[in-house]
Amino acid sequence: MTDTPPAPPLPASPPVSLADVCDEYAALDADDRYRLLIDLGRALAPMPEPLKTEATLVRGCSAAVWVYPTQGADGRLHFLADSNAAITKGIIALVLLVVAGKSAAEIGATDIAGALAPFDLRNQLSSNRTQGIPNMIALIQQTAGRLAAA
Repeated sequence: MTDTPPAPPLPASPPVSLADVCDEYAALDADDRYRLLIDLGRALAPMPEPLKTEATLVRGCSAAVWVYPTQGADGRLHFLADSNAAITKGIIALVLLVVAGKSAAEIGATDIAGALAPFDLRNQLSSNRTQGIPNMIALIQQTAGRLAAA
């Protein structure tokens, strides 16, 4: 029996911008929009299980959603996130695209809901899938506010 060599690593995918995702989303039908959100969720960096705690759980979501902040030496925030529902994981990935690469102060000043408005998520998805979005946004902005003040 011959051992098969491991597959070479996949090339890093180019960073996705919110504008690019919005353009693609607008051109799709409802089913393909679901698939796009699911793909965005799958592209999130894995969140280690020990970080999925009551402290990182977003309240008010129909699915479990966890968000954990890290801050780089340059002051920019990066959020790890996960959900136990594929669509919800895609929604949090979309929210994180809005704040990607920003400092805590910049995130605090960002109109995240406004940036998501072109996606019209409330009319595209069921109310169960969108009810937690304001809570996701609030948690991210509260975290940014706390870190900006520190």
